[in-house]
Amino acid sequence: MKILSTNRAAPVAIAWKGSGQTTGIFKRPRAEGIFLTPEGVQGDTVGNPEVHGGRYKACYLFAADTYAYWQELYPGLAWEYGMFGENLSVAGLQEARLTIGSVFRVGEARIRITTPREPCFKLGIRFGDQGIIEQFSALGRPGTYAEVLEAGWVRPGDELVPEVPAANAMSVADYFGLLFAEQKDARLLAEALQWPFLSDKTRNMLGRWMHQ
Repeated sequence: MKILSTNRAAPVAIAWKGSGQTTGIFKRPRAEGIFLTPEGVQGDTVGNPEVHGGRYKACYLFAADTYAYWQELYPGLAWEYGMFGENLSVAGLQEARLTIGSVFRVGEARIRITTPREPCFKLGIRFGDQGIIEQFSALGRPGTYAEVLEAGWVRPGDELVPEVPAANAMSVADYFGLLFAEQKDARLLAEALQWPFLSDKTRNMLGRWMHQ
């Protein structure tokens, strides 16, 4: 897996259902690279810290290979990396092969894969179409958040070098599919509930599903 683009955002004011908000979805490529810290990407904007950012969502990786698919669906947009709000646009990222909890060295930094991105209305604002939320979920290529274990610069051209395999076997794709499946796999739910990087809201949701 190779970094094609490193991206961060200045704050942008938006309106949603009659209220003003700030978003960091409008990320732009930074040729000089970005500096990853355990608290997040230095100089980046996180509009809603309750669902983005923080220790376990310090950096967002997205599969650059899917851009061609989305460009066909939205040919009228001014396309560049960072369109999905990702900090790292990655060639060769395969959610079905990327195991949650695995550790990688990338550039000067060291990261741990945590959970997939769940789309929200701000992605719809970025694309000018709230219909992308359903399309994004259906495609099943959400990218993944990562925890930053060691701070450092990441630059275009850097590669993700695997260091520590995960103790479990669940992939990013497996977990993303679990979130949207009508019939929940009890084994996968039990495994996910052991992870330290779930929010209380998500943990409670998975617990309810476990006991249905």
